Amino acid sequence: MREHRYEPTVTWTGNRGQGTVGPRSYGREHIVSATSKPDLPGSSDPAFLGDSTRWNPEELLVASLSQCHMLWFLGLAAAAGVVVTDYVDHPTGTMTEEPGGAGQFAEVTLRPEVTVSSTDDVLDKLEALHEEANRVCFIARSVNFPVRHHATARIDR
Repeated sequence: MREHRYEPTVTWTGNRGQGTVGPRSYGREHIVSATSKPDLPGSSDPAFLGDSTRWNPEELLVASLSQCHMLWFLGLAAAAGVVVTDYVDHPTGTMTEEPGGAGQFAEVTLRPEVTVSSTDDVLDKLEALHEEANRVCFIARSVNFPVRHHATARIDR
């Protein structure tokens, strides 16, 4: 078994001069960084006093699931001889919050729109490729909630 390590740095930048003396005294802003990559501005969701112009962890989790599925799907399509010419996903994640403030994701639904350059018979293969991508995606295999997909496809003529 091979092991892969990921070591980004998360630096809080939201100290407004008083630190965390109260829940509204500090910002949720932070920077996610890693060697040789552009910084990613982060915050909490605006519902949790965050900055809506920055990425929040919930969005990043949903985006990670979408990215993982797409990358596996593209690789599986290439191996199956299916030529994908366009791919866009509009995923949604549903998180439930408990009265005390804790919460968890209930589900994520991916909505990939795939364009293929081929004949009509390739459309039958796409659902199986999406199923396999969902089964092998590292991120989807690591979460404890369902990751569904509702894919659409069209032929690039």
